[in-house]
Amino acid sequence: MTKEHPAPSPASKESLRLWLRILKVQRMVEGELRERFRTEFDTTLPRFDVMSALYRYRDGMKMSELSRALKVSNGNVTGIVDRLADDGLALRVPVPGDRRAAMVRLTKRGIEVFEAQAAAHEVWVHEALGGLEGEESAMVARMLDHALTEGDDDAQ
Repeated sequence: MTKEHPAPSPASKESLRLWLRILKVQRMVEGELRERFRTEFDTTLPRFDVMSALYRYRDGMKMSELSRALKVSNGNVTGIVDRLADDGLALRVPVPGDRRAAMVRLTKRGIEVFEAQAAAHEVWVHEALGGLEGEESAMVARMLDHALTEGDDDAQ
């Protein structure tokens, strides 16, 4: 049995066009960021994301917390953390009372490297978004926030 769906309206067609534009902008910005991280820091966007999470939690995070925060598998995080540790940017510290768990945190050098990357990242995002200034950026953010609050709670 086929379920009846309402006919598209002019508003729904505009929403579809908006969604496609949002996807196009997301892909464009992400592609630009990936390329800039690769060429300017010889690193990857996922590695930056891991460092960003660890930077916010200076005392460290368990691997399971890190993968949950980034919404990726433990295997993905493990590989990235292994390479960060090999490069002297992250450190695994045993969790007292839990032989299976380790806390991961950035080293002093990891913090310095991340801060340089984060400063560049902020500039790149601004440039990739066409240099949207103050109120323009705030207006787009408010509209997207509205869509998030009206949409699925898991999207936030």
